[in-house]
This record gives sequence, structure tokens and C-alpha cells, in this order.
Amino acid sequence: MTNANVTLAQSLYAAFGRGDIATLVNAMAPDSTWEMVGRPADFPTFGLRKGPAGVKTFFDTVSANLDFSEFSPKEFYGVDDRVFVLGHYAMTVKKTGKPLASDWIHIFTIRDGKVTAFREFLDTASAAEAYRG
Repeated sequence: MTNANVTLAQSLYAAFGRGDIATLVNAMAPDSTWEMVGRPADFPTFGLRKGPAGVKTFFDTVSANLDFSEFSPKEFYGVDDRVFVLGHYAMTVKKTGKPLASDWIHIFTIRDGKVTAFREFLDTASAAEAYRG
């Protein structure tokens, strides 16, 4: 299952790159969680969302607040029901016009071909600073 899970994660990044958010939402289990670790008061995409509707809301928030100039998943590691992805992105915060760049790690939990959990870790201090202006 590990190779299938890595392939699924890679397909979700490809969907994001095409702007195909529906594919991401449809990949979520009904009781899934989607979390960007950080305080929601510091950055609009931080916090926990639940279910496919919460994932849709997350990507609506991303679109409303960020302009990406780079989004690069670089390394994929599958272990049991988890896929760990190391990457980098760069963007502009629309509210302030400030740049934000960070390395990140994404952790997918995948069961029966559906994402049951997603967590993202990034440089939260830089994100908060760019959002404050």
C-alpha cells in the first residue's frame, strides 16, 4: 500500500498545480482532518479543519490570501499508512504584499485510498510576520 499512497499524494500535488481543488476535496475521507500547525490568529490558513468541506474552505482561504510563485514537493517517503513529503514554497501575502518562503513537511495519513489526515509544518514565525506586514 505504501507505493499506492505515495502515488496518491503525488497526484494530489499535481491536482493543486493544475488548480484542481475538487480532486483534493474528493480524496478526503468523510471524517478527515486537515491541519496547518500554528495559531489561526497569526495566519489565516493555520489551524484545524474537518472533512471535505473543511478542506474546501482551507483552499478557498489559500486562494483569497496567497499568490504562489513556487510550490515544490521534493522528497516523498512512504511508511505504512503515512506519506511524508519535504518541500519548499514561495508566495506573496495579498493583504500586505510581503513575500513568504519556507521549507515544509507534509504528513498524509491514507487509508483505503482516502486521505484521513493531513498535517503541515512550516516556518510559522515568518508566515505570521509576512501576514502582519
